[in-house]
Amino acid sequence: MKLTSLDKEEKIIGKKLYDYQHGAIDKIFDRINESPDNYNLLYQLPTGGGKTVIFSEIARRYLEKTNQKVLILTHRIELCKQTSNMLSEFGVVNKIIDSNVKEVTNADNFDCYVAMVETLNNRIKENKVEIHDIGLVIVDEAHYNSFRKLFKYFENCFILGVTATPLSSNINLPMHEIYNDLIVGEKISALIEKGFLAKATTYVYNVNLTSLKVGINGDYTVKSSEELYSKNVMQSKLVKAYEQESKGKKTLIFNNGIHTSRHVYETFKMAGYKVRYIDNTNSKEERKEILKWFKKTPDAILTSVGILTTGFDEPTIESIIINRATKSLALYFQMIGRGSRVVGDKKEFTVIDLGNNMSRFGLWTSDIDWYMIFKNPNYYLDNLISDEEIERKFRYVMPDEVREQFKNSENIEFDIKEAYAKAVKSGEKSKVVLQNSIEQHARMCAENSEDVFDAHILSRELHDDIEFRIKQYSYCILKSSKNYIKWLEEDYKRQLRVKIGMEFH
Repeated sequence: MKLTSLDKEEKIIGKKLYDYQHGAIDKIFDRINESPDNYNLLYQLPTGGGKTVIFSEIARRYLEKTNQKVLILTHRIELCKQTSNMLSEFGVVNKIIDSNVKEVTNADNFDCYVAMVETLNNRIKENKVEIHDIGLVIVDEAHYNSFRKLFKYFENCFILGVTATPLSSNINLPMHEIYNDLIVGEKISALIEKGFLAKATTYVYNVNLTSLKVGINGDYTVKSSEELYSKNVMQSKLVKAYEQESKGKKTLIFNNGIHTSRHVYETFKMAGYKVRYIDNTNSKEERKEILKWFKKTPDAILTSVGILTTGFDEPTIESIIINRATKSLALYFQMIGRGSRVVGDKKEFTVIDLGNNMSRFGLWTSDIDWYMIFKNPNYYLDNLISDEEIERKFRYVMPDEVREQFKNSENIEFDIKEAYAKAVKSGEKSKVVLQNSIEQHARMCAENSEDVFDAHILSRELHDDIEFRIKQYSYCILKSSKNYIKWLEEDYKRQLRVKIGMEFH
């Protein structure tokens, strides 16, 4: 029997479908009808667009029109339960296959199964599963690669993968090698304009990422991230960013390591804020209690590691802080998407980026050619802007509290690139640039101190400015090794101490 989309005026069981969701279902059923049984199709829709609603209605109608069963695969227990509940809302009687289920037989008489991928794989290997007549397999969060191990058992089924980001979590296993085609759904900007998603206001705080290392999975390692983001200077930057842009808002913080997250918790707790932490060391009961507290506390701060990027839906979140850097486009969108739900009077939310992620990927609302990324992931990844390119465009802005300590100085700006260009044009040696910079810093310290001792103490406040100027200088002279930059900084500070002493003679 030919599968057709539901008439838009017909009453349905479950949630109301919007026009763009009807449109997606039409396209997907067209592919089901015209494709062979072993066809693999990928569907993309932004987080918050209602992917679960769409594939639940697809499952309901597929079961209604065919004599075959539906299997839905998930990789997280939270997603498993959410999917099962949504299917029930649509009148689809289903059975969850998780670690508590030791055996599944056709005698159970279910037409739809929601399975944890690892559990199902183990039960199949143990010959504890007898599921026949599967015609449609739906893969939630399809960009994760854990699902691939199961595909060999369903080679004669139509496989529908759904994801917000059709870019594989493993750069060595591109999605176009397993899915025949991609259907691109509604854009984020369109969903915002129609009122289905909240509007994001993004604040960017530049971070020097040169100490980070990239692991075999293509993203920054936890170890190098922990070393950077656990530093007091980064903790101070985080708190300041929160106080400037998110104070009083329900805030979710994403980190790249448990040590960092716990440090964030202690930092905010000492500052007097309502804060909790959540990670994979928390028990099931603890997680439930923490998320309940987060839901009911208007100005709550929750610092997390990994587990809340998918399978977590708290519409009352007003602020997302990305306290990490990532090279994963999927993770970037997942983190921001946690704050994009519309509820009550909430039509907007805040994003604070402390990992140069916006410079790397663009704004959350930027138009992205998902089809190109699906077909040519390596081309996309190879052309991502590098950290060095990002940092070349940085501009140092002295914090207000530091500027106040140099209030007697009218001019605190010094453009290294401009000074270098002038030096080259006039035939001077490049080192004159740093000499002029040192003289300006020495004057600033002298103008705002009563004696040489106060001036030396005050010079410590220039650390970030000095670090920035040295980095810009290293770009100009094309010498940016870590050892050379470290030597330049030490030499700069040594000469600065000498110049400060001369200011008071």
